[in-house]
Amino acid sequence: MQYIILQKGSGSKAKTGQEILLRETTSYRDGTVLYSNEKTNNPVKVKIGANQATKAKDEGMLAMGIRGNKKETAKPDLLKRTSYPSNIHPDSILVIKPILNEILK
Repeated sequence: MQYIILQKGSGSKAKTGQEILLRETTSYRDGTVLYSNEKTNNPVKVKIGANQATKAKDEGMLAMGIRGNKKETAKPDLLKRTSYPSNIHPDSILVIKPILNEILK
């Protein structure tokens, strides 16, 4: 997985086993957006390391602080999901820009 830090987070760092709230934008490498909840009031709740998200997302959230933002590009095997929305080909290399909204206590 490759990533670029777009904005450093602050406060506590996310760890395996923690539940977090995150926002993200997922797109193809050409910039075509496939999914985004970045500008909504509906962050996604994920437990890091519990196979609720892709391996790339789990790895990307580790050690990220609150409001941290990365741009990640990962090999297809790190982005495999059990099911894909109909607009995403399962062998695609995707760019994921997660934003750690909150670490739940």
